Amino acid sequence: MGFLVLLFVILLVFGIMSLSKIKGIVPTREIIFAAVYVLSFGLFVLGMMLHDQEYTHAIDPIDVCYIPFGGRHIISLFVYFLLYHIAVLFIWIKGRKLPPLTLVLMLVFLMLGMVINLFVLAQVIFHDTTSIDMYKGNDGTFLFIATPLLSLVIGISLLLKIIKAEHTAARDRVFKNAFLQRCNSYLAKKFDETTWALILLLPVFIVITLILVLFGQDYNSLVKVFTDTTTWTFSQKMHPPVLEHRGHYLCTVAAKGHPRIVKPLKIGHRHGHPIIVNRQLQIANAFEELIQDISPRGHRFIRHNYDKYGYNLSLKINTERASNITYLLMRPLEWFFLVTLYLFCVQPEVKIKKQYH
Repeated sequence: MGFLVLLFVILLVFGIMSLSKIKGIVPTREIIFAAVYVLSFGLFVLGMMLHDQEYTHAIDPIDVCYIPFGGRHIISLFVYFLLYHIAVLFIWIKGRKLPPLTLVLMLVFLMLGMVINLFVLAQVIFHDTTSIDMYKGNDGTFLFIATPLLSLVIGISLLLKIIKAEHTAARDRVFKNAFLQRCNSYLAKKFDETTWALILLLPVFIVITLILVLFGQDYNSLVKVFTDTTTWTFSQKMHPPVLEHRGHYLCTVAAKGHPRIVKPLKIGHRHGHPIIVNRQLQIANAFEELIQDISPRGHRFIRHNYDKYGYNLSLKINTERASNITYLLMRPLEWFFLVTLYLFCVQPEVKIKKQYH
């Protein structure tokens, strides 16, 4: 995903440098909208960094998720993305001042990009992660939706702007010769630049596809970029079974400290792996079990966030000294858990001692 980050930086720098140049050429409200669009692309890049695994890989859902676009075919999508934004920039700044053939070509790229944007929006609007993590639902879509949605608004606005400008120009253009005037009126209704763009839409699409095939893409890469995925709207692939979560959590790594401080009680097992068990770990696990008994929904929310942040933090605790410090820092929480257990459990010690049997 490095090229996406680089592209975002280029877009951001280019956007900032362009603001002073285009001020006065386009309205300020359009400049503000363009800046919001560039920032939305930052969210899109973040989404791609968090969802970057191919459907063929077994993942640990706490760490990563599956990409919404087929990795090998994403080059085709990227090419159309560039062509679309080149067209947006030219039409936005120059409009009908472009040479006729250039304007027609830019309109073709604009229309193709709008169609692809519709499919991108449909792809990212639904993300079914129930098959990879019981704690998740339609997860992560908010990071992706803004960019294709705003991009569609921009494309439609520019297209309407060109159509309006063309009709105005045709209406104001008057020929002395009656025959030429009739031809002008006919062509203004039937064969303006947007009409020619529609006529050339398929031929230009075929030419771009052939060029992409020469560079190793499939002829149907624009279909496969959406279908060769898993868990998204148009996904046609199934992913391998998810991996067992690899990490230990704070109370678990804290129990690896010096025996005189953390007071280990026994060796227990989690997901088939041996772990050191002390009373702090037992109390924390009993408290989690209590929350799950009282509110399964609340437990899912807490567990999901703890998995997301607690795991990454636990990876940094890899020395005996760090485990000792973690154990001591967790003591106030341990006392809070213990008080809660004694408030809401009839037999709190039974619940504590049965953990990790």
